[in-house]
Amino acid sequence: MRLVCEELGPTFVKFGQILSNRPDLLPEELILQLEKLQDNVPPMPSNIAKEVVEEELKKSVDELFAFFEPDAFASASMAQVHRATLHTGEKVAIKVQRPGIKQTILEDIRVMYSLADIFEKRIPSLKSFDPHGLVRSFEESILKELDFIHESVNIQRFTNNLTADLTDKTTHAPKVYRTFTTSRILVLEFISGIKISDVGQMEARGYERKEIARRLALTYIKQVFDYGFFHADPHPGNILVTPGQHICFLDFGMMGVILDRDIEMFGNLFLAVKAKDVKRVIRVLQNMSENTAIKDMRALEYAINDFVQSYGVNSIHENEMSSVLMQLKDVIVDHGLKVPPHFFLLARSMVTIEGVIHHLDPNLDLLELARPYLVKSISRKLDPIKMIKKVLTGLYDFGAYMEDFPQDFKNAIKKINTGKIKVDLTHHGVDPMVHTMNRVTRQLVTSLVASSLIIGSTLLFINNVKPLWGQTSVYGIVGVIVAVYLALRMRRDFRKGDHDDWSGWDE
Repeated sequence: MRLVCEELGPTFVKFGQILSNRPDLLPEELILQLEKLQDNVPPMPSNIAKEVVEEELKKSVDELFAFFEPDAFASASMAQVHRATLHTGEKVAIKVQRPGIKQTILEDIRVMYSLADIFEKRIPSLKSFDPHGLVRSFEESILKELDFIHESVNIQRFTNNLTADLTDKTTHAPKVYRTFTTSRILVLEFISGIKISDVGQMEARGYERKEIARRLALTYIKQVFDYGFFHADPHPGNILVTPGQHICFLDFGMMGVILDRDIEMFGNLFLAVKAKDVKRVIRVLQNMSENTAIKDMRALEYAINDFVQSYGVNSIHENEMSSVLMQLKDVIVDHGLKVPPHFFLLARSMVTIEGVIHHLDPNLDLLELARPYLVKSISRKLDPIKMIKKVLTGLYDFGAYMEDFPQDFKNAIKKINTGKIKVDLTHHGVDPMVHTMNRVTRQLVTSLVASSLIIGSTLLFINNVKPLWGQTSVYGIVGVIVAVYLALRMRRDFRKGDHDDWSGWDE
């Protein structure tokens, strides 16, 4: 398979590399072969690289740069990188896209779609793998990677996260020179540093391996659990150690994005495994899979229990977050659960980054280092300010709905009178409907009272209304406690109602 991909060309090599991130679809033996794929190719001639730069930036290379190194110092299937110096004296790296590569890739993608059609028609068993969906996902990914403006936005977004994080002053990304950047040219600050896997050079300069490992682990944990935007290809070639033992990431073509809801679920998952809470692990996996029906719950419970018990005594992989995800991957696939693709993207990037970290410090306890961030990701939804915003948003939406309701009701009555709507009422008992109406009314009143308490308590906090407990109004604290109590009661009532209200309607 590996030789076939390499013979077919760079597009298929890239496709194979992306498929290596989908262990839910392919067997482990094939994944291992696909991971070995490389897209290193000879660099294109310097005169062609200069032509691309001049065509994109509408000026000669001499006008644009004080110095342009003709020989590329890095080359791949889609682009190569040249050193240069701006007229202001700043050292830069110029990423130049190969001419015609986009057309080649689009043609290859058309071939892939044709092959996907053939596979789905001739080999029905492959339909469950969704060949068309795989090609479509690859097309979206590689077209983004071809657009260097998209990569420049990724770098800026990554940099903004680092700037906003006042606790991290040791992680960097190269500066983007926007005036020199197009969809085919990307000009970045040239970063001089040591490849993070080159332990010999780091020790020669007096760098502390364990401190660099800790810094790398912390910045990656923050990217996942604080920012929700992480480097998805953190292999040693994309990470440099710069003076001051700072960490600098390179190549932002492939980034991972996680929603707040997913960050919370991942945090819950790691803590549940650490606590050996089988029920909680299953609950998180069900939420991740959008509550996919489980055919054999007892078998799943046994599988999860076996995993958490063996994980707790396995000293080799005890502190690796990646091993949690990769081992749970087998359970997920075996029991037919469906999880978002970013689950596997995160798992693969964790495997890569942990390999780099353990090369520097094999004894670093990653889970323990991540624990405060995992707890923070779970407790984030209990933030009083966010709760107030959610309540206010809900009240606004409800008010807007009630404003439109009379006109909507009037329109519905008109349609009934003109015969456009026929209503067929079949009575199976009024009690369930009455119970539902009472419950909804009760919840509405409770939510209004709770929101009023939160707003009132906030005003008490702001104005420091006495008596005070420390610097906080006691009445405000009592108001928040009562509001949270009412919210929990309402949530329990809502869950109970989901099971009770409709039980008698089909009788």
